[in-house]
Amino acid sequence: MESEKKFLEGYNIESYDRPSVTTDVVIYTIRQDDSDSFRKDPEKRLSVLLIERAEHPFKNKWALPGGFVRMDETVPDAAIREAKEETGVKPSALVYTGVFSGLSRDPRGRIISNAFTCILSNNEKATAGTDASNAGWFDISVREEDGQYILTLKKDELIFTERLQKNQDTSGMTSYIKCGDNSLAFDHSEIILTSFLQLREKAESFGLIFDFLPPEFTLAELQRVQEIITDKASVPANFRRKVSEYVEETGNISGGAGHRPAMLYRRRVKEDVK
Repeated sequence: MESEKKFLEGYNIESYDRPSVTTDVVIYTIRQDDSDSFRKDPEKRLSVLLIERAEHPFKNKWALPGGFVRMDETVPDAAIREAKEETGVKPSALVYTGVFSGLSRDPRGRIISNAFTCILSNNEKATAGTDASNAGWFDISVREEDGQYILTLKKDELIFTERLQKNQDTSGMTSYIKCGDNSLAFDHSEIILTSFLQLREKAESFGLIFDFLPPEFTLAELQRVQEIITDKASVPANFRRKVSEYVEETGNISGGAGHRPAMLYRRRVKEDVK
């Protein structure tokens, strides 16, 4: 201990390069259109929350909520604070997406971002704050074409389309590189695509999709969430068989005009899952 104390007394952190640290948050929810007919289910869409930057760099461009990590907070704490300050929406559970450290990702200098994914079960209204001039939910879709990923974000008449190429660096880590000019600020299209592909992979095996729903739900609602994220339709009987080990009946029945009553389920707690 004495030798370490002497070492620290002579240690000068200023002798080393210190990149700045930021955080970005990909916040998802499933939104739906209002329907005038109780006999027709409203269309539901996966959406991601973006802000319009009010300051340089990338002023007036849309971006993920996020910002610099303060000296007195952890990276996850910074993610929650920044999202709340810029959008009015407070994330709850965060899932780590990855670190983004491209040498030219930020024109201000050497800045490394830690990205998180968050899922909301309700459609919270976004309100711009701090360095954001606007905030809003964008419908998100991803398709593969000619070996590339086409990321599309749509909010009313505003549409962004990014084409990205899968890349593997010398360490074997996978990333996604933009093919063309930026529609979004920084490398946020790369962060969004990384988060979305992780979400889609987890949804295939019933990971994270329960977070889009209230504590009690019908199997049809759960199936629809999975189909929206994976963009794959399921035969109801096959879906019920696959999901059976992840859910349990609550004993309650759903109600609602124009719909037959259906059994309500809840997520089976982890220790009970086979």
